[in-house]
Amino acid sequence: MRFRHPDGTTVHLAYCTNVHPAETLDGVMAQLRDHCAPVRRRLGRDRLGIGLWLARDAARTLDTDPAALRALRRELDRGGLEVVTLNGFPYEGFGAAEVKYRVYKPDWADPERLEYTTALARILTGLLPDDVTEGTISTLPLGWRTTWSADRARAGQRALSTLAERLDALAELTGRSVRVGLEPEPGCTVETTGDAIAPLTAVGHPRIGVCVDTCHLATSFEDPTAALDALAAARVPVVKSQLSAALHAEHPDRPEVREALAAFAEPRFLHQTRTVTPAGLRGTDDLDEALGGLGEVKHATTPWRSHFHVPLHAAPAAPLTSTLPVLRTALTRLVGGPYPLTRHLEVETYTWQALPPELRPRSRDRLADGIAAELALARDELTGLGLKELP
Repeated sequence: MRFRHPDGTTVHLAYCTNVHPAETLDGVMAQLRDHCAPVRRRLGRDRLGIGLWLARDAARTLDTDPAALRALRRELDRGGLEVVTLNGFPYEGFGAAEVKYRVYKPDWADPERLEYTTALARILTGLLPDDVTEGTISTLPLGWRTTWSADRARAGQRALSTLAERLDALAELTGRSVRVGLEPEPGCTVETTGDAIAPLTAVGHPRIGVCVDTCHLATSFEDPTAALDALAAARVPVVKSQLSAALHAEHPDRPEVREALAAFAEPRFLHQTRTVTPAGLRGTDDLDEALGGLGEVKHATTPWRSHFHVPLHAAPAAPLTSTLPVLRTALTRLVGGPYPLTRHLEVETYTWQALPPELRPRSRDRLADGIAAELALARDELTGLGLKELP
């Protein structure tokens, strides 16, 4: 979906296909037909933006076989779909029964992360619509904190600098610019937008910036306006933003709230949980750890937020809620001013099938209904900020 900002530029809104994980190119083709095109039809659009997730095997096929890349482009056109952004955070296995910590491998100290991201950039230049010259990729925020060391930090820094050089060369070769954004996430070495400033300033390249995920922002209790202002002051570009909402519990010390939270503790994804104590931000790596009394959250009576992407249009029932207000504040700062801080927005609720059983969509049709409703909410937020929806 495209929108005209009051300054005359085009802002793109997509939804991320990691909610339909596929490891191979055939799987990607199937998800376009079975999931993405039905969402487009529900929205009554001739064209719908999607943020593709391409697992390692699918990416290798597309990067080494020009005919395969042309076939994917034809399938996108046939389905009324367009791609301006890729999700390059998960590497493979995102549809596994247990993902958890595996999603942080390989990290940016591993040469394979650089090669994978470079391949995605090459692929994206071949997928961009004819009238679009800039694409974006979101990526792992360097690495998981417990495996990160000074040596790995230096290796990661070198890799990002090499990536910047490769992106420059790609732009010169193709006439299309690709930018890559580190996506701060709780528990990673770059947990907050503030943590991103130092390593990105060290790289100092306009094609390497931040992907602001509003669920992650909220989970870490960052103030959206202050966070985005700090990035702007440091001249760190916001490459893209993922529009998502976290799980919020105002009174986690109450038994009925704990019981409600327990329904969201599930075995597939990691749900980092945070609270603000007098000693600062504290938390655990997963929701079940917090509920089990681990770490410094066990005696906290202050609100908890958990890294569980809940549907934008459907906050959990009381006594829980979502951080949709944080998303709205962030979106106002991102695109509600005289010019947009980013032109690529992506709805990223990948946890539909990890929701408590009674909240999960039980058919493809119900899932398509839900994704369309999320995009409709995001569309209404954008038009409410003065952007005009384009055909």
